[in-house]
Amino acid sequence: MRPVELNFAIRGSDFINAGEASSNMKKALSRLGLNPSVVKRAAIAMYEAELNAMIHGGGGQARVQIFSDQVLITISDEGPGIPDVGLAMQEGWSTAPDLAREMGFGAGMGLPNIKKNADEMKIETEIGQGTTLTILIRFA
Repeated sequence: MRPVELNFAIRGSDFINAGEASSNMKKALSRLGLNPSVVKRAAIAMYEAELNAMIHGGGGQARVQIFSDQVLITISDEGPGIPDVGLAMQEGWSTAPDLAREMGFGAGMGLPNIKKNADEMKIETEIGQGTTLTILIRFA
């Protein structure tokens, strides 16, 4: 399979369109005939990363590269960065603003859910500069 690349803009605080990029990626993976379990894992991981960029990073960019044996998802933002990655990886820990919580987001499960669904996950973050999250999902 020739690599396929998808790119999406993620708008900050856009709760109306939250999850649109991950939904479009999920449809593309399904159209390519990928195993439904792979599609589900990729969709969950990207959705959580997309919401983190929207809520915490002020928006950002999503790049999805689909290869013959894996999906590589890269989400980047120019937000405040993550001061304590170890703390952010703990289930239930969140810095989401009240508005996000009132709308049912910000439960502190984003990064743990990404890690659970990814074969590999890498967080690159710098205070005041933003965060890039790389998620790898293998097909086998």
